[in-house]
Amino acid sequence: MKWTPSLVTAALAGITTLNAADWPQYRGAKTDGTTPERIATSWPASGPAVVWKVPSTGGFSSFVVGKGRVFTQELREVESAQQETLVARAADTGKELWQQALGTMKINDGGQSGAKGNEGGDGPRSTPAIDGNHVYSLSAKLVLTCFDAASGKTVWRHDLLKEHAGRNISWMNAASPLVEGKLVIVGGGGPGESLIAFNKDSGEVAWKAFDEKITHATPVVANIHGTRQVVFFLQSGLLSVDPKTGAELWRHPFPYKVSTAASPVVDGDIVYCSAGYDVGAGAARISHSGGKWTAEPVYRFPGNKPLANHWSTPVLHNGNLYGMFQFKEYGSGPVKCVDIKTGTVKWEKPGFGPGHVILVGDQVMALSDAGDLVLFKADPTGYQEIARATVLSGKCWTTPVVSNGRVYARSAREAVCLDLNPKRASR
Repeated sequence: MKWTPSLVTAALAGITTLNAADWPQYRGAKTDGTTPERIATSWPASGPAVVWKVPSTGGFSSFVVGKGRVFTQELREVESAQQETLVARAADTGKELWQQALGTMKINDGGQSGAKGNEGGDGPRSTPAIDGNHVYSLSAKLVLTCFDAASGKTVWRHDLLKEHAGRNISWMNAASPLVEGKLVIVGGGGPGESLIAFNKDSGEVAWKAFDEKITHATPVVANIHGTRQVVFFLQSGLLSVDPKTGAELWRHPFPYKVSTAASPVVDGDIVYCSAGYDVGAGAARISHSGGKWTAEPVYRFPGNKPLANHWSTPVLHNGNLYGMFQFKEYGSGPVKCVDIKTGTVKWEKPGFGPGHVILVGDQVMALSDAGDLVLFKADPTGYQEIARATVLSGKCWTTPVVSNGRVYARSAREAVCLDLNPKRASR
């Protein structure tokens, strides 16, 4: 084949597409906090180039990115009331495209805590999800709405409290909607319909089942023993279901107290889970034989140390967990490296507080609660920092995201887009 300029351009475009990715739902496309993208690891002394920075008022909702738009949920005054609000912005400029009020929201005492000098700032805790031309939000009051992503017009809407005998929880809903295949899957209904799957296009109920009480944890999708499944972290513990039918696959009891907010983490046949409030962490080994699923405990560490995850879900790399293992250690809590199979802490580094982490290749990107964006190696031999910059003011209890060479992050005060495209950053 003869290489022409047009073929070369097409090939390069294909490579660019492979190296770039949207971030369509909470903790990314695979719901595990990872991205295949490459980013610049050498940052100027002043920090990564700021593409845009805008006010972003209230809340701990993260960003989702797709088709040139970014979405998050903020706390805004609408019609003389504080309301949870879905906000759409242009990914390149930060310009607001539209907003839709999702309903009034009670301000909770828990959201006012934080590191000294950085307290306060409450608001929405759920992150929206995007798929094709639609964006989905699950409000604090358990109202699931599908919007047209371009215009903000409502496509369909379901109030889980009114339509499905819903049961909300302390601090109200914080879990995010999960888009899986043709479905949007959520929790929060009443007996017989506590977990519900809706057709993502029509809003029709595809299945509903169980009598479970929800937590603040967002479910994850995983393949275990070759079977695709959705793993919920409920007040009863871990529950895995077939995403297409809602049929139960396996369950693993785990204590609940006050709040459970970190999502489960899956490594092969091991599923890790953790909570604060002296609950601690544990893991189960999942087996499948003769058509029967079983979950057996591997380890259990009660208490806030060594492994409590308050709301920050760790990421997994080569059998090790990396993340904020701490409980209410505002401004000072450590990141740790933990063997997921044994729960052994391999190292820890203080000074991060309860922020969030994602995995970018073989590097961990952490956003501290004080607004420091930190890049360090996913290396079990010790903490090795690669880059650091203060990128936000205000309390940062949100997950940073990477999409198309850029980092999108926010605090309870402002939002920022940073350019970490390795080609642009090296110029």
